[in-house]
Amino acid sequence: MRMERVSENQFTIFLTFEDLIERGFTTEDLWQDLASVQNLFSDMMFEASYELGIELEGLLLVQVQLMQAQGMHVFVTQRVEPESVEDDFFEMKVTMDESENLLFVFMDFEHVIQVASRLSILDITGGTLYYMDDRYYVVIDESDLHDVKKEDFIAIMSEFSIPSIITIPRLEEYGKRIVSENAVEQLVQSFCNK
Repeated sequence: MRMERVSENQFTIFLTFEDLIERGFTTEDLWQDLASVQNLFSDMMFEASYELGIELEGLLLVQVQLMQAQGMHVFVTQRVEPESVEDDFFEMKVTMDESENLLFVFMDFEHVIQVASRLSILDITGGTLYYMDDRYYVVIDESDLHDVKKEDFIAIMSEFSIPSIITIPRLEEYGKRIVSENAVEQLVQSFCNK
């Protein structure tokens, strides 16, 4: 689990699927076992409070983004209203969303080409390619996998890349889009058929 303070009243927490499993959760549990999920979030808030030196009080707005191959990204904003603060009390409002995109980061463009070659054999042709901070990012929509099992796709991607915790809106804003659509197909046509 990684934590980062964003501002005086905001912080983020990132948990990989391995972190969730260590805590006794599956992704299905997050949607079905609300009492256990509330305990998980309470534990995470207290852990973040200790690690980041934040005093939790007032209302915590918790936005959870489940990322297909990466894990769970939690954005927390604290709102303190001076007249309503009670000692050792905070209230959480949790919003959960699940991403349909699979996002991977590559350190080398050659690895992007090698993955594109392997994915094209499985008839995966879609995707978007970005460049940001000396790294390449490939975003594949889950619907582009067709009949390929997500686990098989992730296994291929993991040979050359790692799941990214960067969000797509951040890539859109700060990164450079190199290939807008059908990135796998375009990379294969440009670099593999020569």
